[in-house]
Amino acid sequence: MTQNHTPANTPASPSADAKSPQARTPNAGKTTDPLNPDIKIAHGWLHTARFLTTAPQLEHLPPLTVPEVAFVGRSNAGKSTCINTLTQQKRLAFASKTPGRTQSINLFSLGKQGVTDAVLADLPGYGYAAVPREAKLRWQRVMGNYLLTRENLKGVVLLIDPRLGLTELDEILLEVIRPRVQAGLKFLVLLTKSDKLNHAEAQKALSIARLQSGGGEARLFSALKKKGLDEVALLLWDWTHGANAAVASPAAAPEVAPEDEPPALD
Repeated sequence: MTQNHTPANTPASPSADAKSPQARTPNAGKTTDPLNPDIKIAHGWLHTARFLTTAPQLEHLPPLTVPEVAFVGRSNAGKSTCINTLTQQKRLAFASKTPGRTQSINLFSLGKQGVTDAVLADLPGYGYAAVPREAKLRWQRVMGNYLLTRENLKGVVLLIDPRLGLTELDEILLEVIRPRVQAGLKFLVLLTKSDKLNHAEAQKALSIARLQSGGGEARLFSALKKKGLDEVALLLWDWTHGANAAVASPAAAPEVAPEDEPPALD
């Protein structure tokens, strides 16, 4: 889980460029092929991640035009650790001492020289039993609406513990975003904590995840062993800078009567 914060090595307020980002290719002036980047370029780009803003409601999110990649998953799936490992920063995303309590979307801008060319969105974990039911219902509506309507959303990374596999809550989320995935939204099932499995177990979990990804991709990842780090860094670069980096159109949100409740993520 993440907490609203401003890292010690990051200014309290993002720069004017970060607040009003314009699409621009990193390393301007250099002969960099965005379709075949050097792995060092992808890692260096991710290392530029800095806190942009936090939003408890969708209306608090800034309207951006640069590609946005959302990280989602159940509480304790290793989301904060994954983001910190990918960005090579220890304190960018905070893990809450009380999982499920923090219910805001945290945005991190990416791009060299203070120019934002992409954004990472850290969504609160779901499925923690201690969270009050009212808070769960409020948050699942916010998260569902975000995934369905965020115009600049380019990709979604769903983190799951391979020892548990895709749970019912993860399948609910998959159903929510399936229309956008079919419309071109990039999607990755990331099997965190893969170091907890032996080779045979890891390959079996990966095969199952690929079948369940609904047209997306699946990768093994271990923050401890740095496994899958290069693959994911290159994939995120390709999503946001490659030939098909155009943002997929948001799907129309299904009409739900005010008294009805969305599928419960609890």
